[in-house]
Amino acid sequence: MNVSRRLWLGVGAALLVALVLAPMAQAQSATPAPKPAELSGDLAFARFIALIRGHLITGDELIKQHRWNLAYPHFTFPAEEIYGVIRDELPTYHTPAFDGALKALARSVRARNSAQYPKALEKVEAALAAADAGLRARQPDWPRFTVAAAVEVLKAAADEYEDAIVNGRVAHPVGYRTARGFVLQADRMIEAAALRFPAADAAPLGDIRAEMTKIKAAFATLNAPERPTMDEKAVDAIVGQIELAFQKLAPGRQI
Repeated sequence: MNVSRRLWLGVGAALLVALVLAPMAQAQSATPAPKPAELSGDLAFARFIALIRGHLITGDELIKQHRWNLAYPHFTFPAEEIYGVIRDELPTYHTPAFDGALKALARSVRARNSAQYPKALEKVEAALAAADAGLRARQPDWPRFTVAAAVEVLKAAADEYEDAIVNGRVAHPVGYRTARGFVLQADRMIEAAALRFPAADAAPLGDIRAEMTKIKAAFATLNAPERPTMDEKAVDAIVGQIELAFQKLAPGRQI
């Protein structure tokens, strides 16, 4: 997993924020669009927390199948490739340092320690819950912010999925499983937020859920198929449709 390539601070993520910030009237005018803004600090931090959870989802599924060796990479990626990016941001969100907890969790998996694993996982999850609380205190519109973060997670999933496929085959199963974990985490975020949306948002929310059903079909199994059930362009297109539906869900709101 190459996190630097998945920061989504480029055109795609910038376009999302620019569209969210831009008033509807400006979008309809002939005035040239303003220069896209960078992904906000809160949104970037939320995405990284969600990516860690995506890895934990995948790793935990594999452990429940007693496939410790396959699970192990999903417990090392958060410590090796994500934590260092967010370390300096933790105080902003009143989140305690948890690099030691991540490393202890990875050690329990490497040792196949079924007694220690749940205890180590609980400590990591407590830190992630603290990060959620810190984010929530800064976001007056938590449901819409949650969906915005889920969109960013789906973009990372599409990137991982593309990397996993070579010449029409799933050449990198770990990339497929990583993408699957990200999709499942995004789905959890969307469903948790959905309960708090007003009736006026029912249509775009329904569109998001419909597209999520489609993308989850590409990751129906934990085991990577020999050939992808959906090509990379189709996955990208679905993520694009979800992003468009989000823009209808939150027109003109700052995320």
